[in-house]
Amino acid sequence: MTKSTRTPSTGPAGSPRPTGPSEPSEPSAPSANKSGGRRGYHHGDLRRAIVTAALDVISAEGPSALSLRDLARRAGVSHAAPAHHFKDRTGLLTAIAAEGYGLLAATLAEAADLKDAGVRYVRFAREHPAHFQVMFTPELLRGNDLELTTARAIAGERLRDAVSAVPPEGRGADARLAGVAAWSLAHGFATLLLSHNLDGPVGDQDPEEVFRTLSGMLFRAT
Repeated sequence: MTKSTRTPSTGPAGSPRPTGPSEPSEPSAPSANKSGGRRGYHHGDLRRAIVTAALDVISAEGPSALSLRDLARRAGVSHAAPAHHFKDRTGLLTAIAAEGYGLLAATLAEAADLKDAGVRYVRFAREHPAHFQVMFTPELLRGNDLELTTARAIAGERLRDAVSAVPPEGRGADARLAGVAAWSLAHGFATLLLSHNLDGPVGDQDPEEVFRTLSGMLFRAT
């Protein structure tokens, strides 16, 4: 597993960097008036607003539906405003993936053991489906982006830490292959779950509890 989220995408991202005083001003949005109308974003809010709007689009229609011009329209700013922060569509998707890897790394860091790490991986996918989709679609991303590669690497290291904590008798002699197995189980389960391929087998059961049972079958000592 790899990483860099810059929203588990590509450098542990999480929240956007605050705009420094030396940076260009945010493109302004229309101000709200008493009769209604779109409310302008405060300085420093536009980047987050664009990411949030992009995540909504991806969740509803997939990454292919993403358009910087449409996002600018949703935010009530000029069509050039998103490019001020992300350059292009690939830059925006890369930022989303980096953020996702950062969120994933943060949740894996709090895992009590390997089984809990897997549960947290599944939970992350359920809570951040748009991040999850973009993170693992490399053709959409700028693969050499430093924030992405850093966040991805940190997330991978968190999973390897959880695997290494399992005694050899519980995971086998090859920790690297055990890590691949653990990742495959968690990622495969999460992917099947999000695509509704497990609606029948899981039914009304808590997906996280179902995953706990599955991971116990594979890693006996966890």
